[in-house]
Amino acid sequence: MKAAEWKDYSVIATGDGYKLERWAGVTLLRPDPQVIWKSSINLDGYKGLHAKYIRSETGGGKWLIKGKMPESWTVTYKDLKFKIKPMGFKHTGLFPEQAVNWDLMTDLIKNAGREINVLNLFAYTGGATVACAKAGAKVCHVDAAKGMVERAGENVRLSNVGEGKVRYIIDDCKKFVEREIRRGRKYDAIIMDPPSYGRGPNGEMWKLENELFSFVDLCSQVLSDNPLFVLINSYTTGLQPQVLKNVLALTIGKGRGGKIDAYEVGLKTEEDGVILPCGNSGIWINGK
Repeated sequence: MKAAEWKDYSVIATGDGYKLERWAGVTLLRPDPQVIWKSSINLDGYKGLHAKYIRSETGGGKWLIKGKMPESWTVTYKDLKFKIKPMGFKHTGLFPEQAVNWDLMTDLIKNAGREINVLNLFAYTGGATVACAKAGAKVCHVDAAKGMVERAGENVRLSNVGEGKVRYIIDDCKKFVEREIRRGRKYDAIIMDPPSYGRGPNGEMWKLENELFSFVDLCSQVLSDNPLFVLINSYTTGLQPQVLKNVLALTIGKGRGGKIDAYEVGLKTEEDGVILPCGNSGIWINGK
């Protein structure tokens, strides 16, 4: 599935390990490990390029500012608005390819015929939170990084989401889910965007391939009696869509039936025949 309905965002060109993007009039050049082909144009010499992210050989990197640009600005996707700000490790605060999932979840929530309570885990700056809340759901937004949760709040306000629609939690996602199980709290939908690698506050190692199955199984215990959907996003290279489909079938789908789909997520580019791959998603949808 490819995100092809953006007006404020586009991939202009790709090549040599980079993607050239236009974010509502601001042009950025960022590394992308999937881009193993040669560029058809001089990306560094592109007229109007505002900034390029340069990786360091020792890890991390920095932004090289090439033209006058705002410190932060806003992009719009349909009725959703998001703050964009170049940050460390090449990020801008938004994954535009997730628009395909925003649309899917919006349709499911609007057609549910009831209020949906959503749990968004590893929720980052709240792209999915904003989409679900704007569609009418109540969302519990959980992320361990205080700065990202604050950015999510900004995005919620930018999109004029109703007061009280979002509850913000700064916490380790696994520990939060375990507490919700003890409290007996239930959700109609779960979204998770777990990192490939990570470390907990006490040095705990998280590796997606080792942790995903048990984590999804744990999360199944906070689903309501009539859940709507469970969505998993993965950016881990080599973790195929079928893996996500199998994980969902053996956890969420077990004893519940429903429909399971998994797919590669990508971005349409301005280059003929080029779709930029951006990870995989798997979704379980209740068939009731």
